[in-house]
Amino acid sequence: MSADGLPPLREVIARHGLFARKSLGQNFLFDLNLTGKIARAAGDLSHSTVIEVGPGPGGLTRALLMHDAARVVAIERDERCLAALGEISDHYPGKLEVIPGDAMNVDFAALAPDADDVRIVANLPYNIGTELLVRWLTPEKWPPFYRSMTLMFQREVAQRIVAAPDTGAYGRLAVLAGWRAEARIAFDVPPQAFTPPPKVTSSVVHIVPKEEPLQADVRSLAKVTEAAFGQRRKMLRQSLKSLGGERLLAAVGIDPMRRAETLSVEEFVALAKAV
Repeated sequence: MSADGLPPLREVIARHGLFARKSLGQNFLFDLNLTGKIARAAGDLSHSTVIEVGPGPGGLTRALLMHDAARVVAIERDERCLAALGEISDHYPGKLEVIPGDAMNVDFAALAPDADDVRIVANLPYNIGTELLVRWLTPEKWPPFYRSMTLMFQREVAQRIVAAPDTGAYGRLAVLAGWRAEARIAFDVPPQAFTPPPKVTSSVVHIVPKEEPLQADVRSLAKVTEAAFGQRRKMLRQSLKSLGGERLLAAVGIDPMRRAETLSVEEFVALAKAV
């Protein structure tokens, strides 16, 4: 038995025939010490409802419950994993709710409408991680339904989330994250920690929403960043031509000869307001 009184995860996977599927972006974490480190990075969970996406056989789920999460709501698309998750639910009566289905179709804000402290903690499937993050950063209503997010991404994506201006990784994702949240890389996870091992290093990113970010229209900011970084090698007068070009830039006092990666989050917000 493992420290939580449940069978080792490798045994669970073998018993249920749970090989990782590339089509679902699955890479399983077996090491409970590592999943425990992720749970601890999310903070004190004793009064939290934790939303987990893609629990698979439940390695991180078990760690969250071992670290006293008040409640875990796990969304799992792979029906093969439901029996293994059901065993965890039986071991922690009333503390784990498993929702079968595709996370891309879930109304996350409706999962815990009465909870005061909601946190998202997940080893996100690589194929949907970025899109989910953008959705969580861009709801019309702000502050959002969650208090924090502790998420695992490929390291390249993590670097794009926390990037500063004038760096190669700085782009749309960094602007959205910097606009509405404080984000930092908590730690890296080597490929050999996973089964099967991915070809890249992963990173856990901790994201805390700002209570009062700069005011901007979400759709306008999306248009500006998409246009600016869609042609990032070009000067802004050219890349933003469809949105007003030099006239738009003059309205907010930005040199039209600059390029997208040199603009601060505040300058992008100013452009969004002008649009």
